[in-house]
Amino acid sequence: MNICTKCNAPRTQGRIRAQSALERIRQAARKDRRQRLTALFHHVYDVDQLREAYYAVKRTAAPGIDGWTWHEYGKELERNLQDLSNRLRRGAYRAKPVHRKYVPKTDGRQRPIGLLVLEDKIVQRAVVAVLNVIYELDFLGFSYGFRPNRDQHQALDALYVGIMTKKVSWVLDADIQAFFDTLGHGWLGKFVEHRIADRRIVSLIKKWLKAGVLEDGRRICSEVGTVQGGSISPLLANIYLHYVFDLWINQWRKNQAHGDVIVIRFADDFVVGFQYKSEAEDFLNHLRERFLQFGLQLNRTKTRLIEFGRFAVKSRLKRGQGKPETFNFLGFTHICSKTRKGRFTILRKTNRKKWQAKLKEVYRELRRRMHEPVPKQGAYLRSVLIGYIRYYAVPMNNRSISAFRQSVHWLWWKTLKRRSQKHNLSWRRMEHLIKKWLPPVRVCHPYPLVRFGVIT
Repeated sequence: MNICTKCNAPRTQGRIRAQSALERIRQAARKDRRQRLTALFHHVYDVDQLREAYYAVKRTAAPGIDGWTWHEYGKELERNLQDLSNRLRRGAYRAKPVHRKYVPKTDGRQRPIGLLVLEDKIVQRAVVAVLNVIYELDFLGFSYGFRPNRDQHQALDALYVGIMTKKVSWVLDADIQAFFDTLGHGWLGKFVEHRIADRRIVSLIKKWLKAGVLEDGRRICSEVGTVQGGSISPLLANIYLHYVFDLWINQWRKNQAHGDVIVIRFADDFVVGFQYKSEAEDFLNHLRERFLQFGLQLNRTKTRLIEFGRFAVKSRLKRGQGKPETFNFLGFTHICSKTRKGRFTILRKTNRKKWQAKLKEVYRELRRRMHEPVPKQGAYLRSVLIGYIRYYAVPMNNRSISAFRQSVHWLWWKTLKRRSQKHNLSWRRMEHLIKKWLPPVRVCHPYPLVRFGVIT
């Protein structure tokens, strides 16, 4: 019997019950923003909440050290969830070590990714669902990373609108050195307990932090860092930076800044815009001291203070200097430019390193799929291009998107020609395949001033 068909009725009823339970938590948290909430754990081990968390887990994700896949666990879903609920209630649930793997980054380094066991994923998602309704009331508006109903493009829109509408002449493009590896467990526990008084929820979080990672057969535990790959990690990162950075900078710009200051943060990536250079330099010095208090450091090679914006263009022109420098944020290079009518605008162009890294990834996959049927290859490339266009197709980035699509054309043709020494694939035939399988380039996002104005 199909899993989803078997579980459809209780899942639908359970979703309603789970949502109403979360709404009660939200109402309690809204009444008093300073109140420490206590009775939360019973919402986590509720079978309806665990079922919702199970269906939210990615079905094709690689298994953890226990080998359980989403489909195997679902064959006896209700019995497995009831057993998990009982273990949580009795305190018999144990967090398993995370299997660590590495994936290449665009700068040539390796990014560590954790593969959690399925039950840890389920419980983490249930905890995140409960805590989100509390912290969404606390988190500030300029924080966009890994939050419900917020995404990268809202952060990009906010940055564009902030620079265009405020008196911004200097931009601090900051990067935290190995943030997920240096986040302090002691401080994190204090930050969580500032709002959450249910000891069992705090205990669960500590279990995941102390479970450690398995790497080359060895278990490694540490008093700092949280494993990337778990559902709880982005929320813990936001909580940590909410207290270390968000609340602090919000007070700084209210009490110490005399000019305009804009802030946009997406997880551990953030950009701050200033009207005055002196205030920007003063802030950077204070920020370094602030981070050191909580075990964090700015990456000196990636953190830059640059002159940027419409006022920066005029100032540099008066001084006989060239165009302002560019900076990267969320996969885009931001450039001071002009519209056809000569007005100042910010050109957002696909980051060159991201562009090249994606093409290399596509070519490696095409070589692996070299002898697959053409329709299978075409379906794969179509899905790649659709995802790429949906993210990068912002106004005025058509040229970069078109160049990427053209490069994919060429790589596909190159791969098909290598399938046989006596290939007879003409470019005319290739154009037919391209037209059939690869979607055309189109702008998927409106101008930020239009969309951001509607949202806010």
